[in-house]
Amino acid sequence: MKNCIAAGLLVLSLAGCSPKTYTRVPAGKSADFFGYHPNQTPKISAHRGGGDLKGYPENCLESFAYLAKQMPVVIECDIDLTKDSVLVMMHDQTLDRTTTGTGKLIEKTYAELAPFRLEDNMGNLTPYKIPTLEQVLRWGKGKVTFTLDVKRNVSFDKVIDMVHRTGAGDYVAVITYNAPDAAKVNKLDPNLMISVTIRNRAEYDRLHDLGIPDNRMLAFVGVKEPDADLYQFLHQKGIACILGTLGNLDKQAAAKGDQVYKQFARNGADVMSTDRPLEVWQAVRP
Repeated sequence: MKNCIAAGLLVLSLAGCSPKTYTRVPAGKSADFFGYHPNQTPKISAHRGGGDLKGYPENCLESFAYLAKQMPVVIECDIDLTKDSVLVMMHDQTLDRTTTGTGKLIEKTYAELAPFRLEDNMGNLTPYKIPTLEQVLRWGKGKVTFTLDVKRNVSFDKVIDMVHRTGAGDYVAVITYNAPDAAKVNKLDPNLMISVTIRNRAEYDRLHDLGIPDNRMLAFVGVKEPDADLYQFLHQKGIACILGTLGNLDKQAAAKGDQVYKQFARNGADVMSTDRPLEVWQAVRP
């Protein structure tokens, strides 16, 4: 007990006692966690896991940890590949924007990334390094859930193999952008949750026809609010809906007041993918 209390005082530590904000998904319950539940507090997905917070870069383990201590959070993060086939967290194909390095990621070995440090979206230098997917998934157990955005250089096979190796299947969903990719992920592991794009009934039908079960779908409905009929249709099938507030809807909230996030939730958004996670949480928290 004394050790736990002492650890809790280390606010900036990545270890220690788990805050109440940490998200714990019981084994085998990912479909329940990511599924639709009426009247549930909307989940907040941090786009690229941060970046717009001073001192906390995007796709950075320390940024994920900071957010997880403020609120229950879904971390949306990006996976790319080094020259020697190490899966690392990086959105851009080049290192220039988010690190002190330059050049293409795919032309660097993982060892060559070691001297580089991450920068936040305002260009502030931090002491943090580029994390690997393995580090992130092992850290995240019992703390957060993830939606994994797999970049073009990376095969779904490699990502799902790492999910299996780290035992992360209960707290991740793999992002896909088209029905064939969703079918590929479902074939590789029929137990994984899949974030799929569904902006209309036709897109749902294509996924359904390829054998994607409703209870494995997490529907990204776009970056503008869909018709109420689409929300109703998906909710009747038990499918939760992600609204991408990043971009215009976040700007709308910043201009009109953060209460608009409550309206997005009332209209049917179960998850909001945002560049303003702390503001959304303050607006929708119980």
